Amino acid sequence: MIFPAPKKELRAFQADLHIHTCLSPCGDWEMGPVNIIEKSRQMNLDIIAVCDHNTAENADAVMKAGKKGGIAVLPGLEICSREEVHILSVFNELPQATAMQEFVYRHLKGENTPEIFGHQVIADQNNIVKGENEKLLIGATDLGILEIVDRIHVLGGLGIAAHIDRKVFSIIQQLGFIPSDIPLDGVELSPFAGPAYDRNQYPGAEKFPVITSSDAHFPADIGKVRTIFFISEPTISEIRLALTRQNGRKAEV
Repeated sequence: MIFPAPKKELRAFQADLHIHTCLSPCGDWEMGPVNIIEKSRQMNLDIIAVCDHNTAENADAVMKAGKKGGIAVLPGLEICSREEVHILSVFNELPQATAMQEFVYRHLKGENTPEIFGHQVIADQNNIVKGENEKLLIGATDLGILEIVDRIHVLGGLGIAAHIDRKVFSIIQQLGFIPSDIPLDGVELSPFAGPAYDRNQYPGAEKFPVITSSDAHFPADIGKVRTIFFISEPTISEIRLALTRQNGRKAEV
C-alpha cells in the first residue's frame, strides 16, 4: 500500500528580504555579518535576504553567520538597470546568486572612488575585513529591466521591483508605470510607504503581489518593516507559493 506524503505544517515566518551589508557603498560600517544576524535575532526575524548593490560578495559570510545564529539567510543582489530601476534578485543557494553576480559584473562599468561614494568592504562571517570591492557598485548596469528579470528566473530566483513608493530608483518613478511584459514576482514597499497601502497610487502594481522590506543600510533599520510568509520552510519555492497564494501559502504585509 502506498501512503500519501504527510502534509507539511505551515507557520508564520517573519521576513525582511532587503538588507544591505558594509559592502554596499551607502551601507554603514556596522553592517557586518555578525551585527546583521544579532539585530535580526533581536527583531525576531526568521528569514532575511542580503541584497547589496550589484553584488553578492558578502552573502556567503552572512549565510554562515546566520547558520550559527539561527536565521535563514537568502543570498541576493539589488541590481540597477540601465533605466536606473532597482530590482531585487533573491535566490535559494549561493551558486545561483554568484552566477547572477557574474552576469551583472559583465554589464557594470567603472571603478569605485571611496572618498566620493563610500568604502565597499568585503567581510567574513566573523566581521573580519577581507578587502574592498573596486567596482562601481553604486552605478547602473547596461541591462534592461526585462533582461535582468529573465536572467533571475533562468537561475531560479525571485525578481521583485524594489521600493516602488520611493522617488528615486523605483520602476514607477523612472518609467511612470510597471510594463505589463515584465514578469515580476512581486513589488516591494519601503518603510516610507506607511501602513495604508493603496495600489491605485502605483500604476500597474495591482497586478503583482506586495512585500514590505526595510532596505536597511544601518543596523537600527533591520526589521523595521517586514513581510509575514505562511509557509512550511524558508525557501524560494515556498515564498513563491506564498506570493501566488497557492497550496494554503500566503504573504501578509
